[in-house]
Amino acid sequence: MTDVAMTVLGAAGEPAPTSVFKTQLQLSDGRELFYFDEVETDRSAPDRRDLPTTETNSLIRLDPVLGEWTVIASHRQSRTYLPPADECPLDPSTPERPTEIPASSYDVVVFENRFPSLAPGPITEDSGTAAPFRSRPGNGRCEVVCFTSDHNSSFSALPAHRVRLVMDVWADRTAALSALPGVELVFPFENRGEEIGVTLHHPHGQIYAYPFLSPRVARQIAVAREHLDQTGRMICCEVVAAEAADERVVGSSEHWVAFVPFAARWPYEVHLYPRRHVADLTELTSAERDEFSVLYPDVLRRFDKLFDKPMPYIAAWNQAPVHEERELGHLHLELFSSRRSATKLKFLAGSESAMGVFVNDVTPEDAARMLRDAL
Repeated sequence: MTDVAMTVLGAAGEPAPTSVFKTQLQLSDGRELFYFDEVETDRSAPDRRDLPTTETNSLIRLDPVLGEWTVIASHRQSRTYLPPADECPLDPSTPERPTEIPASSYDVVVFENRFPSLAPGPITEDSGTAAPFRSRPGNGRCEVVCFTSDHNSSFSALPAHRVRLVMDVWADRTAALSALPGVELVFPFENRGEEIGVTLHHPHGQIYAYPFLSPRVARQIAVAREHLDQTGRMICCEVVAAEAADERVVGSSEHWVAFVPFAARWPYEVHLYPRRHVADLTELTSAERDEFSVLYPDVLRRFDKLFDKPMPYIAAWNQAPVHEERELGHLHLELFSSRRSATKLKFLAGSESAMGVFVNDVTPEDAARMLRDAL
């Protein structure tokens, strides 16, 4: 067991130390697992399973018309899909049933995905495909983040101190994955609800370390560069200042503002921005992490209260690129749901799926008012 005192430097250079007990071990198939505990805990329990070595065949292929990479990962067809609650692989292990987590209980756990879209491997150039086609091995890393050992809980039900621990975990993994060869973008996210497409109900998220910039982040950086060249100002900083003074605010604190964006694409969509320009999670100060740990669960509870039932959602951290024009990225979390009423879902049909043009059935102003009034 290793007692790790993580120190994260904010943009102003002031340290924000957080003491976290971090323990690393290997699962029986060689994958890495990390325990993150609030107090010192014995994590010596071994993985009692006899698993075969994980094999992947991921490729990334470039769309020559759009200039965007697609991940081809056919081995994921066999991944675990909505098992019964008493067979959940993310629950703690018991003497009768070993799981992905060898311990009998845990605070927060991170481990390499058994069915990853991207996997570590030697960095190579394009494979021998003929022009105009380009492909490469799907080098990267995919991790699972278990927020709690309680199978029946949710992120919105976590106490503030546990959310704070998750924040430290996200920052720790962002730093570690950013240091891997070939990684260009680190993407922590959570999918919740069968309507979104989850395959496991246990409260958990994932982290993808991409060997390229996602189309969305690449577009954000391009827009930021153009705006900076034309005005000398950062577009995200302007947006935060303008939204903080508008009627679409759902919640705010000294260091954060949560709002329904002016041009929201989803019926219920909230963006959470630090008021200060920071590149990624590693740069957040202790005070900023503390405030987020209160504000974000409040927004999630408003989502659930909106229709008096659990809201399906995607929570997606947008972080700056690891290398390319990093100074243009402004960390923020985008939270959105596919539900547009108590009984209806928003499907991405022709305009959204084929053309990328969203049609929103709820005005952002109405959505913000409904979320403010939900609690």
